Amino acid sequence: MTHRMLLRGGHVLTMDPNLGDLPAGDVLIEDDTITAVEPRIEADVDAEVIDAAGHIIIPGFVDTHRHTWEAAIRGCAPNATLDDYFVEVLDTFAPVYRPEDVYASNLAGSLECLNAGITTLVDWSHINNTPEHPDAAITGLRETGIRAQYAYGSANTSLAKYWFNSAEVIPGDDVRRVRETHIPGDDGLLTLALATRGPGFCQDDVVTAEWRMARDLGIPITVHVAMGRLAGRFAMVEQLDRLGLLGPDTTYIHSCYFSDHEWQRVADTGGTISIAAQVELQMGHGWPPVGKAYQFGLRPSLSVDVVTTVPGDMFTQMRAAFGGERARVNATCWEANTGVPDTMPTARQMLEMATINGAHVAGLEDRTGSLTPGKRADVVVIDARSINVAPVIDPVAAVVLCADVSNVETVIVDGVIRKRDGVLVGDVARARGLVESSRDHLAGAAANAKAAA
Repeated sequence: MTHRMLLRGGHVLTMDPNLGDLPAGDVLIEDDTITAVEPRIEADVDAEVIDAAGHIIIPGFVDTHRHTWEAAIRGCAPNATLDDYFVEVLDTFAPVYRPEDVYASNLAGSLECLNAGITTLVDWSHINNTPEHPDAAITGLRETGIRAQYAYGSANTSLAKYWFNSAEVIPGDDVRRVRETHIPGDDGLLTLALATRGPGFCQDDVVTAEWRMARDLGIPITVHVAMGRLAGRFAMVEQLDRLGLLGPDTTYIHSCYFSDHEWQRVADTGGTISIAAQVELQMGHGWPPVGKAYQFGLRPSLSVDVVTTVPGDMFTQMRAAFGGERARVNATCWEANTGVPDTMPTARQMLEMATINGAHVAGLEDRTGSLTPGKRADVVVIDARSINVAPVIDPVAAVVLCADVSNVETVIVDGVIRKRDGVLVGDVARARGLVESSRDHLAGAAANAKAAA
């Protein structure tokens, strides 16, 4: 029997240019699919009706790059630069992670996403120290019901071994095992990608082998590039171009120090961009390249990156990207004594980056990112009656500049309610207990390892 759910009378921001916005509209969901978005839909007697009057209805947010395994060490590196992060996190905590710590982190981290209205997550999982580690990560994702692209990354047992001109190839046999046993197809809630370290961090034969592996398996590739002193000097896109590896299946994360030629090559070869604005501003990666991405005709997305150092919600990312790019342009124009250009970013562009652009970058635009009939029902309802949001003049501004996680009232993924009346449906107490136990183990193990060194 078909389950029908009707969201009634909200201000609907479809993020579909053909549908536009509905100041008062209804969204009909049948099972896992959006079937209608109209000013008024008559409900069947068996439909579950959710009163959305005084609320804003949007597609679920899409986070295109998060190291979810770090949830257990949340806030451990508040003052870190990127250089510090490699030592304080990747060379201190990562080597002592057990599979159960990865499970606890992915469980709690996914619930954190759902609580904040993030319905799709690219889990950049470079913690695969044993084959049990990816199994644990995937189990944590699956249990929460989030839509996720699991990006299989390297192990992290030694900074020198895995990040300094590494000769270690991500184990293809285990990636294939995960593909066959956990994520055999590309049309479920979970899909698979390869999280590769790329040139500058790895030897050329490693880079080529990992790109070939992903393409043999038919899965997308995601890679950090052009960030701060650690990777900004490597001209990584130029190196990938030299190796003949650029392509439309690759997402480039950060991209703060691209040359114009590299931007053009990414655009020409159909690559996609993920920007982690708060991290980039705070940790020294460089200015978030919002304007550059749009200048070269790309559709940039947003990502959280690391909760060791920044908040885990997309409201923060939208504001950091918006404020960071406008600050950069304003400062440049001030120094040149010129007016600001017409290309200054807008609030709507930020919402696009957090929704439909994110779906595009994750390769999931055919099923999520907008409230388009026929797409999967990934929907968020934001309470616009709250004192930090009301009164609403511009609903896009209300979402991008006023709302926060406390205003996320209802979250639906694939037609299933994961947050109702402001409360997560999942077992939050269990997840918190597990992740707190992992924190205690990791802090102790890292301290013991440091003392023994």
